[in-house]
Amino acid sequence: MRKEQHPKGWNEIKTNDSWALFKIMGEFVNGFEKMSKIGPCISIFGSARTKENNEYYQLAIRIAKSIADAGYGVITGGGPGIMEAGNKGAHLAGGTSVGLNIDLPFEQHDNPYIDNDKSLDFDYFFVRKVMFVKYSQGFVVMPGGFGTLDELFEAITLIQTNKIEKFPIILVGSKFWTGLIDWVKNTMLTEGNISAKDLDLIQIVDTEDEVVSIIDLFYKGRSLSPNF
Repeated sequence: MRKEQHPKGWNEIKTNDSWALFKIMGEFVNGFEKMSKIGPCISIFGSARTKENNEYYQLAIRIAKSIADAGYGVITGGGPGIMEAGNKGAHLAGGTSVGLNIDLPFEQHDNPYIDNDKSLDFDYFFVRKVMFVKYSQGFVVMPGGFGTLDELFEAITLIQTNKIEKFPIILVGSKFWTGLIDWVKNTMLTEGNISAKDLDLIQIVDTEDEVVSIIDLFYKGRSLSPNF
């Protein structure tokens, strides 16, 4: 998105920003048009660096297969690692497999398990994040890095502030996530920076059966629709 190396003056920035609005609008329009036709999906997040022989890669495949078997599509960031595993599981189960790809200088490349008509490319992270939040009926968050945490905490914040409808946020891998959640409870909650009910937005599990059970229980008696 920003490949120029020379410093820009204010006039150049103003001109470039004006033209960028059309690119941003185009990404929103394309994303809304394609995603609105896909139907209820669950997003799976996690590290792009996770290798195929990793336990969480294999678990992500099983989770995605179970989600697809339950009638939901699977959305990932479209890249390697956990994202690839999520798309692979959906693909193996014959379910809907969506990839929201982002142009990055490293790590990111399309994985081969995305449905041909359900691969979207983005230059802007914030547009891509809107697609995840608007069209996901739940977030399944596998072990990952800063990008994974970014998606997790944005979803929590938007639900906490009533900007979007509540949906399941499921952290997979108690060994990985327990330390973070303990810090949230013992520091953020203790110091009054969040309320106790905010912790109810998150659940930690270790198996694919638990993931699908939480999703199915949440939507029992609830409608499936975009979140805003």
